[in-house]
Amino acid sequence: MSFTTLITAKELADHPAQGLRILDCRGRLGDPAWGQMAFDQGHIPGAVHADMDRHLATQPNQHGRHPLPSPQAWLAQIQAWGIENQDQVVVYDDAGGSFAGRAWWMMRWLGHLNVAVLDGGLNNWSGPLTEPGGRVEAYSPSQFQATTPLTKLSSAEDVLTLSTTLMNAANTATEYLIDARALARFAGDEEPIDPVAGHIPGAVCLPFSDNLDDQGFFKAPDDLATRFLALGLERSHKDPAVTIYCGSGVTAIHNILAMRIAGFGEAALYADSWSGWIVDANRPVASGLDK
Repeated sequence: MSFTTLITAKELADHPAQGLRILDCRGRLGDPAWGQMAFDQGHIPGAVHADMDRHLATQPNQHGRHPLPSPQAWLAQIQAWGIENQDQVVVYDDAGGSFAGRAWWMMRWLGHLNVAVLDGGLNNWSGPLTEPGGRVEAYSPSQFQATTPLTKLSSAEDVLTLSTTLMNAANTATEYLIDARALARFAGDEEPIDPVAGHIPGAVCLPFSDNLDDQGFFKAPDDLATRFLALGLERSHKDPAVTIYCGSGVTAIHNILAMRIAGFGEAALYADSWSGWIVDANRPVASGLDK
């Protein structure tokens, strides 16, 4: 059996070790060293650490705070970790999947279908962990080959066109721009990270945190579907006209994953997100709770 969205702790514990690869994606925004330290203190046996700043992003630039690495650089990293095309990949964190989702998306970016987020994360894992400072599993480099991406990307130009369309008074388009940040940041009432507050005009706010229940597990598919259906989306649409962004292209993926769990097609990621959008002062900015 393969897992392509979520995997439970029991399913992971019962999975044969052969053909299973695990990425520990724990991290803390603003503290680049934290993830590696947490990994060294104890991790699921067999895992390697997929660091947000070193592996899942490049240095901040005009594309925002967490720009995607090039597909070639990411492929080289997957090969260095020894991941094979036939492997089942499991990614986890301790933050409800908000970091692990990035690795899930990036594996799919290389065309790898069999990748799943550990539902509930390390907080709900009752299996063993390695001892602090213990040996980290070493893997021989692989010949992993990228195939057609399973993901979609939107550029800043795409988003500007979409924003303009959505703000047109006569707009009847069935296209959607979704902001996955907290409502207070969307409204511009607070902005703890970026130098400009607000949101992209035409966007609607669907905070990624609402995908989780009180225990940190993803809600049931029908519950996840509710707010996407409320926008007018239909599960039958295999190629929904939806672009999702957040602050830096990380937690937006949580909503992309939630849509997949709920039975929708693949939404596009605006990877630059808010931190990339605002580097150009000519791009429009909105505030308040209206689009």
